[in-house]
Amino acid sequence: MPTYEFVQPGKPQRTNMIYMCGFGATGSLGIKKFYQPDKVKLEEHRTKDVMQSTFRRLSVISMQDKIRDIACGYGFTIVAAEVKDTEHTCLGFGLNTHSQIGLQQVRPGFPLEIVSTPSTIVLPTKSSIKKVRCGRSHSILMNQKGEVFSLGNNSFGQCGRQIKENEEYFGKDNVHKIQDLPSNVIDIECGQDHTFFITDDGKLYACGWGADGQTGLGHFDNQPTPTRVKGDIDGAKIVKVSSYADTVLALDNQGNLFGWGNTEYAQFRMMANDESTQFNTPVLLKTRRIPGKIVDIAAGGTMCAVVNDKGQVYVWGFGILGRGPNVDQSSFPSLIPESLFGTNQFNPDTKVEKIYAGLSHFAAITNKSDLYTWGKNRGMCLGFSHCQDQYFPMRVNMQLTLVKKVALGVDHTCALVEQVY
Repeated sequence: MPTYEFVQPGKPQRTNMIYMCGFGATGSLGIKKFYQPDKVKLEEHRTKDVMQSTFRRLSVISMQDKIRDIACGYGFTIVAAEVKDTEHTCLGFGLNTHSQIGLQQVRPGFPLEIVSTPSTIVLPTKSSIKKVRCGRSHSILMNQKGEVFSLGNNSFGQCGRQIKENEEYFGKDNVHKIQDLPSNVIDIECGQDHTFFITDDGKLYACGWGADGQTGLGHFDNQPTPTRVKGDIDGAKIVKVSSYADTVLALDNQGNLFGWGNTEYAQFRMMANDESTQFNTPVLLKTRRIPGKIVDIAAGGTMCAVVNDKGQVYVWGFGILGRGPNVDQSSFPSLIPESLFGTNQFNPDTKVEKIYAGLSHFAAITNKSDLYTWGKNRGMCLGFSHCQDQYFPMRVNMQLTLVKKVALGVDHTCALVEQVY
């Protein structure tokens, strides 16, 4: 029998790919067949024929070994990647009613509200985009030089520029380079209608909607200019901030946890010993119930989660927390059994390394590069072959790939994976 050598021993080939699942009628999956323009009402779209229940490879992305980042907004997706035969380094697809993925036109004067396949975003920079984040209808992009650009809706100042009353967003080529930032920005984050920026020395800046205190600037007003966030984080070196809706978590380099914004579901009341329903400045949270050092955080719409250096996941808030159908509220962090993430006598070293939050669901990636999801299965966004909600973490079948990162939309999911062959 002949022998075929496909890969040199000890030198596996690795290729980055994008996988998508969930509700596709908005174009957010980049799969054209799910876009059905003849259906004009949203409820007409909520059928299984426009949902991708399990993860499917997005094969139209070129140069897949140079994908840098992914992000999901409300019905749209942005990918930072080298685009073959062009100088562009960013792609967008999905809803574009506020030009959140740039000006996309069939021809001049005919802009598209829905972009059903990945399309390049024209930006005023030659430096490659390396980080992307999306809010409800705005997008924030950062290039290799640390310059930050914003697109989309700016009704609350979330794009880091002055608010214009009755501004028209659809069909506008309005990419804004945010000027009022220090030159050492290294990370970005988008909440629903607000934005955060982290500098290399751990300072945090915010702009956008502040009605629930989510900007952390000590007031409940809209903030169009990026302004430094203080409160209990003043003097701390912030390494990560997480916000999907209007609840915010921040983590410093010592593993200290801070929270602010909406806490109507007691996300912070007990941990901060404060009965307020909104915090407009960061508050140091009591984390004595969490052993070890916190290394990752995720803040959803009404739920929060953290991962410690032991790879354990702690959750609290209101919703499907991952501790079964009978536990839908917790004022304090509670442990999700480690066995639900694959830790057992045959795999004792398995642990969670990364945690992500959507509006009402979570995702986690282990040190084995396995993906687990749980929560509300809106639009079949959890990646299973059914539409039921998932009350505890369940491993997702990713077809012999290693999951590196996921981005969660309200009803769709994007995964950056690595295939080894």
